[in-house]
This record gives sequence, C-alpha cells and structure tokens, in this order.
Amino acid sequence: MANFLDALMTHITTSEQQNPIQRLLRARWMYHAGAIVLTSMFWGSGIGKALDFAGTMGEMAHFGLYPPALFTLLTILVQLGGSLLLVSGNRFAWLGAGALAVFTLATIPVALRFWEMQGPAAFMSKMTVFEHVTVVGALAVAAVAAELRRDGRSA
Repeated sequence: MANFLDALMTHITTSEQQNPIQRLLRARWMYHAGAIVLTSMFWGSGIGKALDFAGTMGEMAHFGLYPPALFTLLTILVQLGGSLLLVSGNRFAWLGAGALAVFTLATIPVALRFWEMQGPAAFMSKMTVFEHVTVVGALAVAAVAAELRRDGRSA
C-alpha cells in the first residue's frame, strides 16, 4: 500500500500535473523574490546605517551599546550579510536567517522596552515587538524553504 501511495504522489506532483499556483510556488525565482521582500527592512536599515555611520554610532551610544563603532559595524554586517545569505538560498541561507532572527530579537530589550513605558508609547512599542516576533517566524520559514529547495524538495 505504501508503494502505491508513493507512486500516486509522484504522479500527482509531476510538473505536467501541477496547477499554475503550484508552478509559481515552486519556481526558483519566487523564493528569491520572497526573500528579497522579507529582507527589505534589513537592506534599507543596513544601507542607511552605512551611509550615516556617525549618526548610527550616536544611536548605539543612546541605547548604551559601547563601543558604538563596533556595534554599528556589527549591525551593518548582520543586516546586509545576513540578508545576502538568505536571499542567495545557498547552503548558508539558514545562517543568514538565524543571524537576522537573533539580531531582531536582541533589539527588543535594547530599544523596545514597552514594560517601562506608559500609555500610547507602551502600546506602540508592544505592537512593534509583535511585528519583530512575526519577522522572526518568517525568517524561520524562509530558512526551511531554502533548505528544502536546496535539497530539491518543495517547501
């Protein structure tokens, strides 16, 4: 019975039998396009920080991150390098996704301390935390998709 089901699933999932949505979701470019969109916030932030290195050092100092030049450099490296690894979809995509996830989670106790705030500021900061956690989940899904595609399986 198991052999029959395997054969049936193989037949059903051949490219001739795929509907347009399946073909779209399995297209190699679709992974890359999705990864670019997912990492767009990191590309924008990393490039902006690189273009305003001095201003970013001030931001790091404001949040108590010393030495600010080192934290600025590491932030730019993680945001741009992690994004590049994830978008590439290669065997190190998981590393890019993981670095971006750790970075994103680390910003919560540093910059989004909603538990120390009151009123609308606390609410907005808490909503931003939820957005950060959502991005971390999306990064995990993207890492899994990259690995499955690299192995020749569908995500």
